[in-house]
Amino acid sequence: MNWAAIDADPRFQALHRKKTTFLWGLMIFSTIYYFLLRSRPPIFQELFKIKVWGVVNVGNSVRVVRVRRGLDIAFVLFEKANAEFDAMAQVI
Repeated sequence: MNWAAIDADPRFQALHRKKTTFLWGLMIFSTIYYFLLRSRPPIFQELFKIKVWGVVNVGNSVRVVRVRRGLDIAFVLFEKANAEFDAMAQVI
């Protein structure tokens, strides 16, 4: 394959730019979300001790939500790749 020709193709450059922009945005969102969740328990200790149900408290609920957000972010990336990026790559 002629990789130099593929790299010079404007369609490939558009795909690369779109993927890079999307992934950087997703990474920035993920990082901010993660550190916001990590910084809150020491500040709001009493809030995180409130019992929600049985032995489950707000702190445990936040941990579950953090894992769920990670899965959501992976799903968003998967859907975007299947719907848009793969179609653009097939054209190239």
